[in-house]
Amino acid sequence: MIAIQKPRVEYQENPLGLDIRLPRISWQLHADERDVRQQAYQLQVAGAADFGSIWWDSGRVESGESLHIELKGLELQSRQIYYYRVKIWDQHNRPTEWSQAAWWEMGLLSPEEWTAEWITAPLACLAEDAEQSPLLRGSFQVDRPLARARIYVTSLGLYELELNGVRVGDTYLNPGWTSYSHRLQYQTYDVTEQLVVGDNVAGAWLGNGWYKGNLGWEHRKHIYGNRTALLLQLHLTYKDGTEQIIGSGPQWKVLPGPLLMSELYHGETYDARLAQLGFSTPGYDDTLWLAAEILPYAKHILLAQENDPVRAVQELAPVALIRTPAGETVLDMGQNMVGWLRFTVDGAAGQEYQLRHFEVLDQQGNVYTENLRTARQTVTYIAGGGGRESFQPRFTFQGFRYVQLIGFPDPLDLQDFTGVVLHSDMEPTGTFTCSNALLNQLQHNILWGQKGNFVDVPTDCPQRDERLGWTGDAQMFIRTAAYLMNVAPFFSKWLGDLAADQREDGGVPYVIPHVLGEEAHSSAAWGDAAVICPWTVYQCYGDKRILEQQYSSMQGWVEYIRRQGTDEFLWNTGDHFGDWLGLDAKADSHVGATDRNYIATAFYAYSVQLMEKTAKVLGRTEDVEKYSQLHHQVKDAFNQAYILPAGEEGPATQTACVLALMFGLVEGSAKDRTVARLIQLLEASGYHLTTGFVGTPYLNLVLADAGHSEAAYKLLLQTDYPSWLYPITHGATTIWEHWDGVKEDGSFWSASMNSFNHYAYGAVGDFLYRHVAGIEQTEEGPGYKQFLIQPHPGGGLTSAAASLESMYGTIRSEWTIDSGTIGLIAVIPPNTSATVLLPDALLGEVSETGMAAGQPLEQVPGIHSAEQLAQVVKVTLGSGEYRFQYPLRK
Repeated sequence: MIAIQKPRVEYQENPLGLDIRLPRISWQLHADERDVRQQAYQLQVAGAADFGSIWWDSGRVESGESLHIELKGLELQSRQIYYYRVKIWDQHNRPTEWSQAAWWEMGLLSPEEWTAEWITAPLACLAEDAEQSPLLRGSFQVDRPLARARIYVTSLGLYELELNGVRVGDTYLNPGWTSYSHRLQYQTYDVTEQLVVGDNVAGAWLGNGWYKGNLGWEHRKHIYGNRTALLLQLHLTYKDGTEQIIGSGPQWKVLPGPLLMSELYHGETYDARLAQLGFSTPGYDDTLWLAAEILPYAKHILLAQENDPVRAVQELAPVALIRTPAGETVLDMGQNMVGWLRFTVDGAAGQEYQLRHFEVLDQQGNVYTENLRTARQTVTYIAGGGGRESFQPRFTFQGFRYVQLIGFPDPLDLQDFTGVVLHSDMEPTGTFTCSNALLNQLQHNILWGQKGNFVDVPTDCPQRDERLGWTGDAQMFIRTAAYLMNVAPFFSKWLGDLAADQREDGGVPYVIPHVLGEEAHSSAAWGDAAVICPWTVYQCYGDKRILEQQYSSMQGWVEYIRRQGTDEFLWNTGDHFGDWLGLDAKADSHVGATDRNYIATAFYAYSVQLMEKTAKVLGRTEDVEKYSQLHHQVKDAFNQAYILPAGEEGPATQTACVLALMFGLVEGSAKDRTVARLIQLLEASGYHLTTGFVGTPYLNLVLADAGHSEAAYKLLLQTDYPSWLYPITHGATTIWEHWDGVKEDGSFWSASMNSFNHYAYGAVGDFLYRHVAGIEQTEEGPGYKQFLIQPHPGGGLTSAAASLESMYGTIRSEWTIDSGTIGLIAVIPPNTSATVLLPDALLGEVSETGMAAGQPLEQVPGIHSAEQLAQVVKVTLGSGEYRFQYPLRK
């Protein structure tokens, strides 16, 4: 049986409030047989779930495509609900049943539809304490039964919305962080069930957030504006068919709230004695409230929510209560996490409780906060009195494993404290496990590094006074990120901000959104995120539109580079981070020993190569020829400047070798010399890395691709400094910024730049999935339409397994070595195909569970071909689950 499953529009299940005028539909196939391929599809769109009246019908379309099908010719209307369904025919022309009806609803498609007004607290309202967050409330009438009700809302700063005393939605840190001067997201909520016929009240909290609050390490505030504001529009559709629009305006009222201070870095101070209980309910006395003030502000920059919103995705219970040698009371959450602590107290009115969040205990086992720099990460709660009170923050988040409790009386009950984990609510897609417990912990740490740093933007750390969207970190980690979670909407939104903040000359700021100085832009390997990230999204999700949307940004970056060097084909000018934190750096330097111009030109060549490929995908023939020629010219210039003068020895550093090999910049004898040089350098270091941010993501992959898989494993499995496993032997539960963030004696690398949750070096996850387990996509089959399963047993491992929920369905590769036999389970989703490479196998010795006695492997159902290639058996497969087995030959 074949059936349609997981229909999606723009990666989402039944999304509310889209403003994409040409939405795309994707689906998966479920099949209980092997080798299922789609031959044709039909899509229908209707105004009701019963499809009694069809609004749009593709008819039968002869195509095997099941991802990102554009609904061309469908005229979309604001706020309209569209129901859709799909059926397909397989390669035998067998039709499926129609899928169950799915739907999407449009948001507001033009600025003119926003009739509500931006409202803010009068300056006099907050004059006594400008940091106090305001409350806003607006009353309105619903005078007859409703069919549906939608709220469209955004803010300058962060907002939390209530309706008739009940919180609206389950998301946090809205409206998210974008390039606020150019792009501001709004959210859409279905509030039909929260309204009543009669009196109703909407209430809102406002916080500083990224818009108005402290950003960066230079104590800058008000980067985008100095006043928080709300824009809210409620659309009512009555059962009699009439409609009504209610919007924020001067009729709303404002009062300073109990949130005395709210900052992303510093935490919150909340005085429960000032709580305005019931302020968002009818009947509340607001006679002392002031009239809201209208704030003139743009509406043409508004766009519907693009990425997955931030949610509370998990809760953790404390694992221990610690009394430090200094007498401090500390909770241990057992996991370096990002979010906040929800807690309950029972104190007299005015009793103050304080929670200081931090990552590690110091050498003596006491509270350590120096690596937070100026970020206070402190929540202060002042009790209202009158019984047990519970609290959790609204407009801040902390990066922490430990929490110091100040003002909490003994005895403490751990059940009064809960860690709430926050991050962008991306769909989990990848799993990895193996027979080595330390590698399993490494996978755990990589995942938690992604959780903690994907909080609406890809931050570099979640705890100190930074938390910025560094471009280099993002491009280094994006491939690993795409294994672990569906990051397509997340990066599509962030890349939109990159394009918005890109300079007119094509230069790319160091961080996106851009909040650093005017000179903080265009470092090699950092600005290349403009090209590498869209290409990676396309490759991992088959999303051609991301290339179309980002093309001018990608091209702008490449042309910026072309204009920089003293030679058109070398990038030998400018200020670059180089191989940041490379261990071969000179004393008192953060920059590794690899020549910065070498790195810049290597990435120049790589970005030009990706531009050529992108132009080819988009059918831009002239640009294909242009960038093909430029790539050859840059590659030749690179070799003349850096490779040939090196003679027989090869490049001077591990990173130099890695980049030349990874980007295909050396060939023939030059490539052989470079591989030999890399092995020589590894041997000299006792098989320890000396690479920094630039070289580390590719190091193991380059070794494996050059035929040195065991060297890659040896590097991966080191447990002493510097290595991926060294932090794990010192209790790490996330990836560290520095290999020796905590030294052997318990002291710290530094206080000024020492995050214990910094995902960049987690890019080794790519190697775990791609090489150890063997799941590898191909450029010819983007989105895993066609892919490889080519595991590489080694390193003493006896098993490894990975799964990936691709856009087509679940891919799985699981190998085991037991009693002299290798077993491999390969799962290929319907409507895809895969090539499986069985290592160290002989064709005549390979069996598969579907084989009959004496049957050749290539005649097994679902297997299209089988052949011997040197020490590898190559098998091409259609969809299904396959179980191969053969004797271990070495």
